[in-house]
Amino acid sequence: MPIRDLTIIIIVVALAAWSLRRPWIGVMNWTWLSIMNPHRYAWGATFYLPLAAVAGLATLAGLLFSKEKQWPFKAPPVWWLLVFCIWMTLSWILGRDPILDHFLWDKSAKIFLMTFVALSLLSTKQHIVVFTAVNAGSIALLAAKGGAFTILTGGSHRVWGPPGSFIEGNNEFALATIMIIPMLHFLQLQLKEPWQRHGMSVLMVLSAVAAIGSYSRGALIAIGAMSILFWWRSSRKGLIGAVILIGVIAMLPLMPDTWWNRMETIQTYDVDASAMGRLNAWAVAIGVAKDNFLGAGMSYLYPDYFVAYGIIEDKAREAHSIYFQILGNHGFVGLGIFLGIWISTYRLAGRLRRIPRDDPETRWVSDLGGMLQVSLVAYATGGAFLSLAYFDLPYNFMVLTVLANAWMRQVQSGNQLPKRRRSP
Repeated sequence: MPIRDLTIIIIVVALAAWSLRRPWIGVMNWTWLSIMNPHRYAWGATFYLPLAAVAGLATLAGLLFSKEKQWPFKAPPVWWLLVFCIWMTLSWILGRDPILDHFLWDKSAKIFLMTFVALSLLSTKQHIVVFTAVNAGSIALLAAKGGAFTILTGGSHRVWGPPGSFIEGNNEFALATIMIIPMLHFLQLQLKEPWQRHGMSVLMVLSAVAAIGSYSRGALIAIGAMSILFWWRSSRKGLIGAVILIGVIAMLPLMPDTWWNRMETIQTYDVDASAMGRLNAWAVAIGVAKDNFLGAGMSYLYPDYFVAYGIIEDKAREAHSIYFQILGNHGFVGLGIFLGIWISTYRLAGRLRRIPRDDPETRWVSDLGGMLQVSLVAYATGGAFLSLAYFDLPYNFMVLTVLANAWMRQVQSGNQLPKRRRSP
């Protein structure tokens, strides 16, 4: 067995065994596997092994015997997610083809189950910061490689995500990369040593370069929206503005003509076949939702729908939009519930951001709330052009928002002092 395969298996099994006693470790193990998909970069049989299932089952076993598990429904976003899970299941069962759609429902259901598990097992500042680092670091390591690849090749090749994952495509990987940049900045604010902070700045720049090197037009729009709010929310506007400006000035002139030609189609979408195909898919999603109260199920990509509702062509295409993906799949009610998750999460993050920064023990909560809002704006903007409605990462950001709010409530009520839990 190749050494890379063996290393990944040893790490996963060791963390799974540890999570039987400390199930919060299992949450980190599952998150690393589901976000980064390290086994997809193995050369042998590990590529196909159900490692995430091993991590998930061990975590659930630890949860059953844990004395530290808590009530997961700590804030409105969690209730919205529960309602969405119920609606999604009804839509799937009563949808167009439950058998064909079972794979995506099963995959999504497991993600949402582990979301509730994370809410049940994580509570302390240590948990929250480590969970942030695992989510952001899982993407950042891949993005750093992609950013370096873009610089070394002069942007002549596209950057792609982990094979067989939600973010395998260049567009999806770019959005995930943009979403974690604000979280890297939050982690940077927690670091003490100058070399650590500078290293995090390099990682943020490489992540932005990787997003540009993906050739994703939606990512370019998302990174623009994210950068503006990122600068506005940051407590170090001068430094962040300089980093963004230097990155743009240094990188964009290096990109080849093929990159510029693709970006220019943003202004000429009416003659771009890909863009027009998306508009047609959106029209079909609206038509399906009008005639099907529960939507089509876990997918509305059926040829007869596109023949009946298409306004430009009758070729079945992905929605390339989280909003129209949910609309076609789960109807107008499903879309309303989905929006409820993210609107309530954004508002809750805003409440965290408004916490006074004069107390060094709770300042990190304000920093986290501000950067979570930036990440959510990136998801809301870039997601308008990508089908990533069921992807783990934004739901994990919802978890962070809810956990930080619960932690702060306990501190303010005097039931919990801001202290670190003893490391296992």
